[in-house]
Amino acid sequence: MSQGFRARERTVLHFNVADFAVAVERVEDCRLRQRPLLIAPLQAARAVVYDMSEEAYREGVRKGMPLRQATRICRGAVVLPPRAGLYHKAMLAFFKELQGYSPLIECGQADGHFFADVTGTHRLYGPAPDIGWRVRRQARTGLGINPIWTLGTSKLVAKVASRLVKPVGEYIVTAGEEEAFLAPLPVAVLPGLSVRELEQLRHFQLTTIGALAGLSRHQLMVPFGSRCDYLHDISRGIDDTAVCRPSTATATVDYEHIFADDSNDQEEVEGVVAALVSRAGSSLRGRQQVARRIGIWLRYSDGGPVIRQASCKNGTSGDFLLNTMALAALQRAWTRRTRIRSCRLVCDRLQRQSPQLRLFPEQEGRELREKKVLTAMDALRSRFGHEVIGIGRRIAKGGRQE
Repeated sequence: MSQGFRARERTVLHFNVADFAVAVERVEDCRLRQRPLLIAPLQAARAVVYDMSEEAYREGVRKGMPLRQATRICRGAVVLPPRAGLYHKAMLAFFKELQGYSPLIECGQADGHFFADVTGTHRLYGPAPDIGWRVRRQARTGLGINPIWTLGTSKLVAKVASRLVKPVGEYIVTAGEEEAFLAPLPVAVLPGLSVRELEQLRHFQLTTIGALAGLSRHQLMVPFGSRCDYLHDISRGIDDTAVCRPSTATATVDYEHIFADDSNDQEEVEGVVAALVSRAGSSLRGRQQVARRIGIWLRYSDGGPVIRQASCKNGTSGDFLLNTMALAALQRAWTRRTRIRSCRLVCDRLQRQSPQLRLFPEQEGRELREKKVLTAMDALRSRFGHEVIGIGRRIAKGGRQE
């Protein structure tokens, strides 16, 4: 029994670059290293903090805090606008560093989080802790960033451990120590719990993970319903979630817009969606792929997220149909009067574009015209930049409708 269990044991490393946007900005400009730093949209009446340095955090600044409040709390802070392209480039560079140690690597959305499944790689690269130290040394030398790294038998354990050593350090949880490691920790460090669930746990005086682990599935079912299995397992360190390597089958095309001022103006929001669609369409055509599903993720001013989707049986990479699908998903997602803070567009269920021609070419007149238009638009974008042309309503850089 023990041999069978050991055969199934995994070795998962979690790397986390604390305050990732700040770390990247400090690599770009070393003069920022000794000063408190805030990342937030500039020239916006209702701008909120996107990221902040450890110095600003110690002063009381938090992500999502209004920028005006943050600058009052931390008066000497430097404020810079977020640069999503730069952060994505840094994520890709770190990803390439990890590829030398495992084919199973999973990363977040420009947030500095990476999982690497190094199970069975010890004969090639040595013990897993050696890989963690080596990657951190290479990241310091080659990229100028200093990641936290933690080691566990699952993504859950490794992620929780990383929350204990921020902003710098490492933590190793060996096989068999999962429950003992988790037991004294507050339930708030467990990933995947909603605000409502945390309130329920506090109501029942379940403030530590050990107290939660003391309840059976049946006992948890009464207050938490179908979530009882999830709570039962994570409180004991049980997590079989795989580290998903990127592939054409699971990859997505993902773009996000953060409004300078939270908005509920229909023309502005639909213009932003059209801009995101045009970027996604260009990316899909460049990869010779089509998307069969589009998701719209809206985040409201009060932090509440809503996700809705629209699908297409045969898939498409054309801006026109993508825009129709995106607007349909937006209509399903936009059900509140609260202002919108950010809009994210995700194209998934990707597949290779079919090279097969139609049996009756006379039926594809409209598609052929659209293809010529999109080809011309892509040529203009490649020469003059993406913002030079688009479809539908677009939002110019100064916020003017086009």
